[in-house]
Amino acid sequence: MTNYFYVFLLLTIFLVSGCSNQTSITAIAETEPVATGGDAADDPAIVLNYKNPAQSIILGTDKHAGVYSYTLSGKKISYSALGEINNIDVRQSYNKIYMVASNRSAQSIEFWAFDQQEFFNNILQSENLFDIAAQSITIPTNIDVYGICAGLIDGVPVVFITEDKGPRVELWIPQTRTLVGTFSNGGESEGCVFDDENKTVFISEEEVNGVLKAYNLNNEFPFKSPFIVDSREGNIGGDPEGLTIYKTSEKEGYILLSSQGDNKYNVYNRSYPHKFILSFTIDDNPSGIDGTSETDGIDVTNYNLRGKFSKGLMVAQDGYNYDGEELKNQNFKIVSFKEILKKTGL
Repeated sequence: MTNYFYVFLLLTIFLVSGCSNQTSITAIAETEPVATGGDAADDPAIVLNYKNPAQSIILGTDKHAGVYSYTLSGKKISYSALGEINNIDVRQSYNKIYMVASNRSAQSIEFWAFDQQEFFNNILQSENLFDIAAQSITIPTNIDVYGICAGLIDGVPVVFITEDKGPRVELWIPQTRTLVGTFSNGGESEGCVFDDENKTVFISEEEVNGVLKAYNLNNEFPFKSPFIVDSREGNIGGDPEGLTIYKTSEKEGYILLSSQGDNKYNVYNRSYPHKFILSFTIDDNPSGIDGTSETDGIDVTNYNLRGKFSKGLMVAQDGYNYDGEELKNQNFKIVSFKEILKKTGL
């Protein structure tokens, strides 16, 4: 009787695990570690080279020191000592590159506008990529800056900036230094992403509540009634952190969220009501690249970057970067989105 019980128990465990919505992915490259020890690397962003996609670059913040740039294989190109740059984000048209960053040293929004061709003609020769900027604007804010995300509305760059240890979110038009307004996200928030085509901003409220919220900009400002996408009572473990969007068409695709407390990445439908689809983890690659844990920032692109990145890529901060048994400074892991699509069935 006892043996039959254990057979039944093991079969039940197998069936439950076999029906799991969580998939294991591995990184195919990683960036060189940041120079600062401890909790330092934070938020990545991808800059597309439309004329030579394989020479697109990855940006990564050291939140105690500045911004790194890397090749798609993870090799360091440059380092810019800009201060405590916490989060960074990018928006592009074919001729322009707009970058925004939250600067905790100056309590400001940093905004740069680059000419696309000039940027990529000079990036490999520049020790500080921000020396290439055609336009640079620093905007002091009314809050203790924390997270940031950018967007384009009718071609005009906009910026959402969140408050450290507070619930406020500011919406700015950086090129005219215009504060559109301030609204409350209910608690301390960092991760955010703006869906330009659907005019919706997603913000992850961490610490106390652990909630992912969506605000439709077609609603009346200030936004008082966000849509609750997910929470710790659902599919989020610990703090919801980095957010990004993988587009499959102009208005469809997936929202990706770093669920920091259980070391996974949640995928939601980009279309309202943003239904949870599945989760995946980034685990150790037999080639020697370790998996990720306690991830802060993430970014993705659907752009064909050629070869192993023909369906785009994902970049994820790694809270514990191991080289074998040795713990190194933090870095960013690079994942082929082709593998994510194949293994998850998205």
